[in-house]
Amino acid sequence: MNLEERVGQDIKTAMKAKDKAALRSLRAIKAAILLQKTDGSGTVLDEAGEIKLVQKLIKQRKDSIEIYQKQQREDLAQTELEEVQVLQNYLPEQMSEEELQGAIREIIKDLAASSMKDMGRIMGVASKKFGGRADGKTIAEITKKLLS
Repeated sequence: MNLEERVGQDIKTAMKAKDKAALRSLRAIKAAILLQKTDGSGTVLDEAGEIKLVQKLIKQRKDSIEIYQKQQREDLAQTELEEVQVLQNYLPEQMSEEELQGAIREIIKDLAASSMKDMGRIMGVASKKFGGRADGKTIAEITKKLLS
């Protein structure tokens, strides 16, 4: 079952349960999928594309949370946080920081990387390897820490 079908079924379930947070999040995913389909590029969403789409929606909401908290709008931040929690159900299980560190150490060893100059190569390999199981920001932070 692809993401679009799963979201369609989950929208029905959320409507029956009167779960407003889930409904908002699911409708956002559905809208993003429809925009992707009709953008004229003719690209079809595969599993990796679906993961990127959901990650993009989560990142947008996390950025909004940060802005709302700076403006002391906890009510709006809470709404966005609820949506993030629903959206995360559509991503593969995330790697723990310890697992990620071990995997990045392995990549550094395989590439014989030794300085910050090699960070781009490491990030490229790590991003492909970890797909939707880790976000780029966390990968970059751990890589910087291991290389310094």
